[in-house]
Amino acid sequence: MSIPDSKTPLLDASGVEEALARMAREIMDGGAVEDLMLVGIHRRGVELAARIAGLVSGTTGRDIPTGSLDITLYRDDFDQIGPRPVIGVTEIPGNIGGLRVVIVDDVLYTGRTVRAALNELADFGRPRRVELCVLADRGGRELPIQADYVGLEVEVGEGERVEVAVPELDGELSVTLVASAESE
Repeated sequence: MSIPDSKTPLLDASGVEEALARMAREIMDGGAVEDLMLVGIHRRGVELAARIAGLVSGTTGRDIPTGSLDITLYRDDFDQIGPRPVIGVTEIPGNIGGLRVVIVDDVLYTGRTVRAALNELADFGRPRRVELCVLADRGGRELPIQADYVGLEVEVGEGERVEVAVPELDGELSVTLVASAESE
């Protein structure tokens, strides 16, 4: 019989909503929204980008274009992810040249996912500025990448991970710290 992982709630649905609202305000304060595009990284970054875009649109009355990036083919460990990787859809709504693009992801850890997203985004043009928005920053960088907008900074120990849940994929909205049973 295996021992289940221990889970510590960090943010419930209302806490996540508050963090997203704060990040939406910070994004609006960070520059003009007339040339803003939000691009979420699959999987949960796409849903978070849509939520933030809705908050910005609700405040400004402007539709904020949103897109999605599937970074699978841009990963630096692509040769290690198996013979049949699941590749999702990348959708960029129009030309990104000259725009302020905010990449949205759920958890920032090593920085390798963001590096892959930047490489893929470059295939679609040259934005005026690229910023990074993450719901949770757990530290542990392997690359010199830092988020411009952070919902929650979390200290994560060995054997722990941060999980973000969104209703569209998980049936709830939350951020949880998970400790593997083996690490205890």
